Amino acid sequence: MFTRLLPLVAAACLTASVAVAQTAPPTRIRGTIASVEGQTLTIATREGPKVDVLLNDPLIVATVKKFDLADIKPNTYVGIATRTAAGGELQALEVLVFPEAMRGAGEGHYAWDLEPGSMMTNGTVNGTVDATSGRELSLSFKGGSNKIVVPPNTPIVTFAPAERADLKPGAPVMFGATKNAEGKLAASRVTVGKDGVAPPM
Repeated sequence: MFTRLLPLVAAACLTASVAVAQTAPPTRIRGTIASVEGQTLTIATREGPKVDVLLNDPLIVATVKKFDLADIKPNTYVGIATRTAAGGELQALEVLVFPEAMRGAGEGHYAWDLEPGSMMTNGTVNGTVDATSGRELSLSFKGGSNKIVVPPNTPIVTFAPAERADLKPGAPVMFGATKNAEGKLAASRVTVGKDGVAPPM
């Protein structure tokens, strides 16, 4: 299983902020596929406007599948987007469970753009306890640690293989794109939703 997931290591860079050396930071694109014409993917973005993205060759396509919160055990490596709740605690917006081959990807606690003021924590689960508003996960990462409450109904996913044929109009996507030499947005990896599960990152 993990042998099939190894090519998805790069795909996770787009959904969990794996550090990649680039001349400019990628533009994160979230939305639904409006059309696919040859090498051009047109996305109706969550912000409203449509954008055209050139699909590089080779192209890595990944998807996500649901993961059970109860199966997140100590030593699991995760990426969690959070907001700060009224009481000051970190509250999960989504949880991404990394396959073991991707342990260490994007490790740390930093600003994220899932919603205004959101943050991303990528780290190792040290422990889990029941909380009044959900389940609390204790995470450690280089330079620090966080406690994050995961409310009921929080989207929890892990990566799964997908195919280029899964890039269909209406499918939800989340990925990063950078400008190529011609100044056009281009992507080498796309994470696409299928079977009713959308990338929540």
